[in-house]
Amino acid sequence: QVQLVESGGGLVQAGGSLRLSCAASGRTFSNLVMGWSRQAPGKEREFVAAISYSGATTYYADFVEGRFTISRDNAKNIGSLQMNSLKPEDTAVYYCTAGATVSRVRAGGPTASWGQGTQVTVSS
Repeated sequence: QVQLVESGGGLVQAGGSLRLSCAASGRTFSNLVMGWSRQAPGKEREFVAAISYSGATTYYADFVEGRFTISRDNAKNIGSLQMNSLKPEDTAVYYCTAGATVSRVRAGGPTASWGQGTQVTVSS
């Protein structure tokens, strides 16, 4: 089992940027696909982005529209999500996820590991 701890959330104005970080421990990070999901108030949790074991391949939800960049540093067991051009509709709790496959990370649920989440609030 891997433990995930997010940081970097906060309050930002529309058009601003935030960088989320995810620190992993307890299992070899480089053997896991890493991703980010989010949940806005009153909405279901949704997939945001994922990155392959090596970092060579990335996956994004359509709503990202080139504004976010996912990355990872396997030597430091850290994953990141750089978010630019933030919109009020990006307001949500953002969760770091990790799993054996991209499908598991995209689907979420009990087959993936989850952090406790970090709040991102974008004001208009």
